[in-house]
Amino acid sequence: MEKKIKWGILGTGGIAKKFAEDLSYASNADRIAVGSRTKNSAKEFAERYGIERAYGSYQELAEDKDVDAIYVATPHPFHKENVMACLRAGKAVLCEKPFTVRAEELEELIDFAKDKKLFLMEAMWTRFLPPIVKVREWINNGKIGEVRLVKADFGFRAPWNPEWRLLNPDLGGGALLDAGIYPVSFASMILGAKPEKITSTAHIGETGVDEEFSIIMSYPGGKTASLNGAVRLNLTNEAYILGTEGYIHIPSFHSAKSASLYIGKEKVETFIDDRESTGYAFEAEEVGRALSEGLKESSVMPLNESLEIMKLMDEVRGQWGLKYPFE
Repeated sequence: MEKKIKWGILGTGGIAKKFAEDLSYASNADRIAVGSRTKNSAKEFAERYGIERAYGSYQELAEDKDVDAIYVATPHPFHKENVMACLRAGKAVLCEKPFTVRAEELEELIDFAKDKKLFLMEAMWTRFLPPIVKVREWINNGKIGEVRLVKADFGFRAPWNPEWRLLNPDLGGGALLDAGIYPVSFASMILGAKPEKITSTAHIGETGVDEEFSIIMSYPGGKTASLNGAVRLNLTNEAYILGTEGYIHIPSFHSAKSASLYIGKEKVETFIDDRESTGYAFEAEEVGRALSEGLKESSVMPLNESLEIMKLMDEVRGQWGLKYPFE
């Protein structure tokens, strides 16, 4: 029987709550500890999710000798510091996406993890959802022929609050790093993270962050990805993968519960995932599987691909002239 991984959760915000709740659906995971910036916040979180240990600092969590892996759930400007603290304590780390704010931060984390032979992975949960696994299977089996075009949108209309994380430049706000990572990573999964050419445009709002953006990525042989993201505009949140023999449609692709396969224009198969969980359990199970096999990274979300995606987003922000105050 596969060993159960003892998880610590670093942070007590919204995404940490979703992850903690979903861990109960993971077959190889136990949640045993949580760390927050205050003891009260950690205790409230622990009581809510039946976690036995609550720490009033991130460092205390990192130093818990019984914790096997830590999920880092803080805002992305703090990822590098938080992940490094966990790695220095010898922990396996699953870090919420985007991995860091810029590529040079991630390079440092990857180098350290590899030097210390520690597991490290970006928490791009979409990759591990059963419908997305089925999509990769369809593509690998040549069901739609040669893939020529990927279209993916993810966006929502957040309420206006200049101090909130999504619109605050001091917290790395904006559409690209928060919503945009989904279509960018999706295109990378299908076509690769190294396009030949990137053309992009963005609307920079009054707080100084990108509220909406569009990206066209050109690949060898004329393959293309067309991507959109937003935090102040509702988008369709759909993905299409179009090939020479057919196409695949994925509604709400970032949290996919279904995917449909078309040959020509005829729907020939629909995969429906009737899971009870939100879906974060699948990435946790991937970490557990990798650790049980002695692996230091995931083949589904490898470190080099995460790094290339960060470099790509650095280039896109460079095209917009968007820099955060802390850069």
